[in-house]
Amino acid sequence: MPMTPPDYAWHFTPGSTFARENGTKGTLVPVVIGDVTLPTGRIVACDPFVLLGSGDAEPFTVTVAPGRYRAEAAIATLVRPDTPQGATPHTRVAAARLVIRDTPAVSWEMALDESQDPAVLGEDEFYGYGVDAGTGCFYDAAADGSFPGTEEEEGAVWAAMEAVGDGPEVFLAGGEDGHTLAGFTSGWGDGCYPTWIGRDAEGRVTCFVTDFFVVPPQEGASA
Repeated sequence: MPMTPPDYAWHFTPGSTFARENGTKGTLVPVVIGDVTLPTGRIVACDPFVLLGSGDAEPFTVTVAPGRYRAEAAIATLVRPDTPQGATPHTRVAAARLVIRDTPAVSWEMALDESQDPAVLGEDEFYGYGVDAGTGCFYDAAADGSFPGTEEEEGAVWAAMEAVGDGPEVFLAGGEDGHTLAGFTSGWGDGCYPTWIGRDAEGRVTCFVTDFFVVPPQEGASA
């Protein structure tokens, strides 16, 4: 069967801890990135430096009501017991989410575009988006052409990313016509990462979460 998601509410609970096989220990803290404008409610998640503005990024089939929605990232601070700690903590973005409503998610489903069929997935397989520039994002499908210059390493997205400084590697970029894009580094870097949809007890969408596999899969597992 396809990959089974954990309960991602755990990733966004301050102080959640985990351990990796190499002895690295991590502590999770959520940070707010900012509000993403969704004028159509069609959500895109991708590497903005690969697909933004290309017209090739497909929105998910599950849509939400148009509006402004809070984007957050779960930041993992990592410590190796046998390694001296530097002045700057070693942090990674473990997951990023777009919060649709603040109700608890009781179930999770894979976020899909129209071309994807979960019935063909094998054991522990998943659909996700490819990352080749170490970055992921959320934005509305209508905003695809609102960030000119991204492919040429200039414009609002590059400026927002470069302004991060020493803080968590997340950013909110403002584009043309009031569009916004929430960006974040992708865990350990390049790869393929799934996005999941949380639903509450009434079946309503609560959030979209991209998992960057910093947290081992058994941590935060659903009961």
